[in-house]
Amino acid sequence: MTNLHQPLLKRAIVAIRKRFSLIEDKADDSLIDESLRSGVELRGTNLWVLMFAILIASIGLNVNSTAVIIGAMLISPLMGPIMGIGYGVGIYDAQLIKKSFRNLGIATLISLLVSTLYFLLTPLSDAHSELLARTTPTIWDVLIALFGGLAGIIGATRSEKTKSNVIPGVAIATALMPPLCTAGYALANANWHFFFGAFYLYSINCVFIAFSSILIIWLLNPSHKQFVDNYTETRVRRALSVVVILTMLPSLYLAVKLVNQEVFNAKAKTFLSKEVLFEQAHITERNIDPAKKQIEITLIGAPISQIQLKELQARLQGYGLTGASLIVHQSKDQTIDVTALKSNIVSELYKDNLYVLEEKDKTIQKLQSELQAIDMNKAEWKHMATELHALYPQIREALFSEAVQWKADDGNANNQLIVLNITTSSKLKQSEQYKITEWLKVRVKNDNVKLIVE
Repeated sequence: MTNLHQPLLKRAIVAIRKRFSLIEDKADDSLIDESLRSGVELRGTNLWVLMFAILIASIGLNVNSTAVIIGAMLISPLMGPIMGIGYGVGIYDAQLIKKSFRNLGIATLISLLVSTLYFLLTPLSDAHSELLARTTPTIWDVLIALFGGLAGIIGATRSEKTKSNVIPGVAIATALMPPLCTAGYALANANWHFFFGAFYLYSINCVFIAFSSILIIWLLNPSHKQFVDNYTETRVRRALSVVVILTMLPSLYLAVKLVNQEVFNAKAKTFLSKEVLFEQAHITERNIDPAKKQIEITLIGAPISQIQLKELQARLQGYGLTGASLIVHQSKDQTIDVTALKSNIVSELYKDNLYVLEEKDKTIQKLQSELQAIDMNKAEWKHMATELHALYPQIREALFSEAVQWKADDGNANNQLIVLNITTSSKLKQSEQYKITEWLKVRVKNDNVKLIVE
């Protein structure tokens, strides 16, 4: 390289360094230290704000409202302890690390308790898309937490003049609140698959936001940094690497699994659109199962021969669907039977209303049973009247009825009783009235009876 080009290259490197410098608009080290340390503490106002934010996020997940969830993330104070952990590791301050972990643990426990209590009390129990999205974290969630944490710690170390809306944006992007609320939903519904998925996503966010903070603090090398020996520094870096790798590995597996499923779906749809084309047969239903590597379709119209089906199965490999199986359900008729289709539609309508019909049948049977019981009572009461007249000839008329008793002292009309109203030619003695009452109890098999003598 000529001497003429060297100054130009140096100027270009200096210009690039100056353009991307994190030092020029950095706040004083003392202000950074004070700001990050103050955000670690969670007590009083911060705890109340945390609980309200958890309730707002839980409601947002419960009603599937993205706007409400975003609002909860904006007011959440959870970023403070996580950045405190990163700052503490970055300056090798053991006391700050312990304090940050303690406050993060308390905040996590309170968040889980509040969200679990909410989901135990709410009448809405369906898991909507906003909630389900927090149960299967992947490597993309790791990248979001990493880049979000980098943006967050850079914003937190800037001077007041250059600070922008970085922290609120990071809070929305990394989404610390929704996974915790989803974990609370899982605890309330005893769904451990949801719980471990959501809590793993929360752990990813915490670890990689803290990791990002450590990287930037090491880069800025603040004056408050505690100097340690090389052995201790090496141990810290190794432990940090182990934690980061162990946190990231499951997300890589889940990401690969998700990608494979999406790729299988895309290839299967391409195969169906290009290969399963027949003049006299049409696909009415399709089901693609990436986990089982199955493509299941239902055809109506002219049946496809076994030779054609084997040819279709062989073509799967050409679309990258090696090992996949094609399952075809088809009618045996050579043509589309419109009458059969109409019959099937009627059959489906009947099935849809079968429950209603069964309920009506039950109601009719119940009413018939009640009418039959009333007829039996009428016949029985007629025999009882004849028997009563034989025992007491002075009885000229007997009236049997079922009644509901109401009393002014309790205001309830729930006591049902059998009433016997008799008309006599001569007055009945009290002993005779008592005997009639006891006789009536035995005959109707009910102690709740009343005798009225006229």
